[in-house]
Amino acid sequence: MTVLHPAPRFTLIDGLKDTLSTALGGHLLDAHDEHGELLFTVRRDAIEDVLRILRDEHGYQQLMEIAGVDYPSREERFEVVYMLLSLTKNSRIMVKCTASEDTPVPTVTTLWPNAGWLEREVFDLYGVLFDGNTDLRRILTDYGFEGHPFRKDFPLTGYTELRYSEDEKRVVYEPVELAQDLRQFDFMSPWEGADYVLPGDEKANTPPVDDPKVQGGQGSGGKGQRGRSCGRRDGQGCTSSARADGRSRRPARA
Repeated sequence: MTVLHPAPRFTLIDGLKDTLSTALGGHLLDAHDEHGELLFTVRRDAIEDVLRILRDEHGYQQLMEIAGVDYPSREERFEVVYMLLSLTKNSRIMVKCTASEDTPVPTVTTLWPNAGWLEREVFDLYGVLFDGNTDLRRILTDYGFEGHPFRKDFPLTGYTELRYSEDEKRVVYEPVELAQDLRQFDFMSPWEGADYVLPGDEKANTPPVDDPKVQGGQGSGGKGQRGRSCGRRDGQGCTSSARADGRSRRPARA
């Protein structure tokens, strides 16, 4: 029995950008496609209205994720990215707005209840404030954590670490102590050229061997034969090694 589903098998974005851009009107700042998905940049104060239009009028029913991005050199250093999914159109789009440390973003918990936890993640990791979220607490870091670990100016090692102390029978906070220096990686591909010698490349400058060594030779038992495997002088009870013709030889009994 064939089951028909109204959603297309493949996402179709031809003409979708113009349709959604017209629907968003003055809220829209920029629209373009990246990696086969549409990305819309809108005004921060209109984010709730924009997402409501996309949900109610264009079938983007699900809020899949809210992500943050940090650009310290910008005046408004943060980007808040909303990822929407339309089940009926098999289509995903991204909507983003900019923010700074002291410019709150309107909450979208009025549209999707799950946005509460997603906004808490962005607040915890980046420090972005969401106006209207009544439960804006940390959700991933520990109680009493200071700072926001996904900001570019936050050190990779952090400032403190915690461990369980057998002496005090509780979890204690201590300054970070590294057993070795933090290693730096340039992530440059060897085929793109590096200004240093990669491990193993020094073998490329080794000259070839003129006269290669050949194993074997004439031993005490003749060409192609090896000596006996025991130390008895009369040779009785000993087994000779294999001959060059592949046959073994065993001494006769006395």
